[in-house]
Amino acid sequence: MKRSSLIIPVSVFVHLLVINFSLFYLTPHTYNTFVAGVYYNLSWLLITFAIDFYPTKRQERFFTNFHKLLWLFLIYSLAYFTNLAFRRTEFSPVYQIKVLLVIFSTLTIYRWIFYYLRDIYRIEGGNFVNVIVVGRDRKLKKIRQIFDQPSLGYRYKGYFDNIPSKSITYLGKTKAAFEYIQNNTVDEVYCMVSRLTADELHDLIRFCDNNLVKIKLIPDNKEIYTRAMDVELFGSVPIFNLRKLPLDTDVARYTKRSFDFLFSFLVILFLLSWLVPFIGLLIKLESKGPIFFKQKRHGFNKESFFCYKFRSMAVNKEANTKMMTKNDTRLTKIGKFIRKTSIDELPQFLNVFKGDMSVVGPRPHMEAHTKEYQHSVDKYLVRHFAKPGITGLAQVKGYRGEIVQQSDIINRTRLDIFYVEKWSLLLDLKIIIKTVLNAVRGEEKAY
Repeated sequence: MKRSSLIIPVSVFVHLLVINFSLFYLTPHTYNTFVAGVYYNLSWLLITFAIDFYPTKRQERFFTNFHKLLWLFLIYSLAYFTNLAFRRTEFSPVYQIKVLLVIFSTLTIYRWIFYYLRDIYRIEGGNFVNVIVVGRDRKLKKIRQIFDQPSLGYRYKGYFDNIPSKSITYLGKTKAAFEYIQNNTVDEVYCMVSRLTADELHDLIRFCDNNLVKIKLIPDNKEIYTRAMDVELFGSVPIFNLRKLPLDTDVARYTKRSFDFLFSFLVILFLLSWLVPFIGLLIKLESKGPIFFKQKRHGFNKESFFCYKFRSMAVNKEANTKMMTKNDTRLTKIGKFIRKTSIDELPQFLNVFKGDMSVVGPRPHMEAHTKEYQHSVDKYLVRHFAKPGITGLAQVKGYRGEIVQQSDIINRTRLDIFYVEKWSLLLDLKIIIKTVLNAVRGEEKAY
């Protein structure tokens, strides 16, 4: 069996079965009415349709589009409690949250089991597609890395090209592909546009269409690739967008901003409200000068803003030009402690609350350093497509502290760009947890 048209229907059935059984067994007093049953099931179907949850691609795995699963759980929870509120049903919010956690945990486990069994099924020879490639260039090797993964279900038969080769996967010249398709079972043809003329390409497309074979074109984009590449259609003209970022969408921006606002508000209310007077007193007792140190730094779109920190050094003229180094004599005793524990960064939650920064993002650098690195580090300014953060992926991966050599800032920039291109709320949460663990262990920094 090559393909299964039952994957989506079976998944929908299992999901609704889990929801209905859990609600019937765990909270019958809020479920045992016709209206409630219809609402809970219809809500699930409408939400999954709205976020395009069910359509799956062959290369999808457990963590692929995992953010959609989180979105689904969040929106469904809101719909669930909205129904309880409007029906004026007596219920325990804590208990109902536990009910939803049971449902969501079960659905997540089912998702893992589904992809695990699907991978085994494909490895054993099921749910496969036969593929050939017409034309050979350097992109073929990269595509083979996908085809050669048994769990993805591709059966690579070989390639055709007008330049002969001794490779065991070489099947003949381009024209021989037509006869091969007719005499063998071929489901998909991948065509290297750079290796065919316009006439050859049109002939191949026409032939595949008339023989019920899917054809996919691999464009000639001069070996220019990025992780964030996307194709946009201007009428019928495909346009390659090399920098389509998750945070370009309104939903992602509002989600991140809402999280930042709520998180920073809670930190200001429950932590900074008492910590600022306490740390401020210690700073004042040891050295003269302000409690806060503010410095102009570059943020989103390279716009300048004042970044706040607890002052950890004695007042000095080099504060805005010289980065702190190991055993820096400017550092105060209390300053050494608050830097080692990252307490000095906590006032930046004021920046987050204002909207200048985010809880997670590329760390903001001094304006002088930005001007230096944008000329010495390739693609350095790409990190400014996102708001700077109190913590970031580069920091939790160990790239923190004094920049001793060029590779330090290059590696930081590389991880910052990866974060900008692969942002998700789940990634932010992982970075926050890792940052807290690092702070508890007392990993010292120097930036």
